[in-house]
Amino acid sequence: MDVSKPDVRPDEPNTDLGIDAAEAHIKSVSISEGLPGQTERARFMKGESIGDYKWEEPDLEYDETGVDLASGEAAEWEAEEELAREEQDHPFHRGGAITPEGLIDEDFEEELGSPAFEDENDPDFLYRDIAKFGIVQLAGDDTLGRKVIVVSACRLPLREELDHQRLLKYLKHTLDQYVENDYTLVYFHHGLNSRNKPSFGWMRQAYNEFDRKYKKNLKALYLVHPTNFIKLMWNIFRPIISAKFGRKIMYMNYLHELAQHLQLDQIIVPQRVRDYDALQLSSHSWYDAFLLTKNKPTPVPTSITHAPLPRQQFGVELKYIKLHNDGEIIPPVVRQCIDYLREHGMQTEGIFRRSANANDLRRVQKTFNEGAPENFSKLGDVHLPAAILKSFLRQLPEPLLTYDLYDHIIRVQTLPEEDRVKEMRRIMVEELAEDNYFILKYILHFLTEVVANSDRNKMNEQNLAIVFGPNLMWSKNQASLVSVGYVNACTLFMIRRYRDLFVK
Repeated sequence: MDVSKPDVRPDEPNTDLGIDAAEAHIKSVSISEGLPGQTERARFMKGESIGDYKWEEPDLEYDETGVDLASGEAAEWEAEEELAREEQDHPFHRGGAITPEGLIDEDFEEELGSPAFEDENDPDFLYRDIAKFGIVQLAGDDTLGRKVIVVSACRLPLREELDHQRLLKYLKHTLDQYVENDYTLVYFHHGLNSRNKPSFGWMRQAYNEFDRKYKKNLKALYLVHPTNFIKLMWNIFRPIISAKFGRKIMYMNYLHELAQHLQLDQIIVPQRVRDYDALQLSSHSWYDAFLLTKNKPTPVPTSITHAPLPRQQFGVELKYIKLHNDGEIIPPVVRQCIDYLREHGMQTEGIFRRSANANDLRRVQKTFNEGAPENFSKLGDVHLPAAILKSFLRQLPEPLLTYDLYDHIIRVQTLPEEDRVKEMRRIMVEELAEDNYFILKYILHFLTEVVANSDRNKMNEQNLAIVFGPNLMWSKNQASLVSVGYVNACTLFMIRRYRDLFVK
């Protein structure tokens, strides 16, 4: 029996991640082609996923000697054909397209201009011709304190508009800042098409040049919205992919799956990727949509949603910590971490760049949440208090530099330096909450001490700005194309002009 779909109200909610769209889909879509077949019905009753992009994980072989790629013209032709088919289903859109909200997608970079300070050692400065596309973005840290690097295929321009050898150098130059420490990669596949895809020869070259140095400390590679093209690429590259590297790769069919592992509010997700994700969710049949929402992963929490413990430190508001710690403005976890690092970590090379053991991190967080002091000396890992400090800042319900001040602070970074000093000082004194001011001052004063020892610890102002920037301020909405650069520029400015900005 055919049943037509009811009309969907134009004011129905639709979030960036498309989760509400999937839930609404269950209510609005009915069976139009009868019951599913026996196989689908059996899988449905077992609770298995039957989404469009679910496949068996490729069988990865280990070959330590690095044999030749087993692609051949036939395999490459097949991959090209598959990419062309996918392009027909999802046409290519140039940057600056009008979004459903009537906004120009990620096209306000010219309005903001460039940060007033440009560092000649910054890859975005050295490779401005490549960086302007926003193909590669730094997106703060994950829940374990590992730097997150995002690559977005939809931001690749037409092949004739991009020097791919320069792109490869830019990728290596960017990763070189982080590969000595643990890091995470996110690849948004949607938007790759026959007109912007690098050649297979370039892909071979890239895989060969990204040697063990780059793969050793890569802890996770998330492939978001994979398609059959990705599967074909596995067949081409399979002979030289090690089993160990293969275990680091995780497929994310939807953004809400990625939210189980990372904090999406701190990840730069292009508007086109979010639109595509919502489209994929809304295109499912009623039983697929039911499974997607029933088995929807729980996003990584950034704050406590249940009643906090009496001495809770992580994921609660600063005023709660102050209230339950005898009116002390500086949270105990901040003070203890900095005290230990000031005594034991100032000479440690790469301090704040390395992540800590996940189990140790959780155990120390639990100790602080229970109101007990932590003896870092017994743990024997100076990187642990460094990771704890970043984790505390990242899990605040609202960033230290607050949501309300975010947009204004970002725009202040375009002013001439002395005007920036005056306006940032005014913001700190007049607009930032007093407790936030003194906590920020306490942390930045410590960072100036770290910089003073940079000849030993190799953490100069730029390095610390990259590490701490995304943990001190972030937008309530999705991060923009250029926002991470401005956040880091602001943090660098506060470290450099500390004495001029913090006057009370």
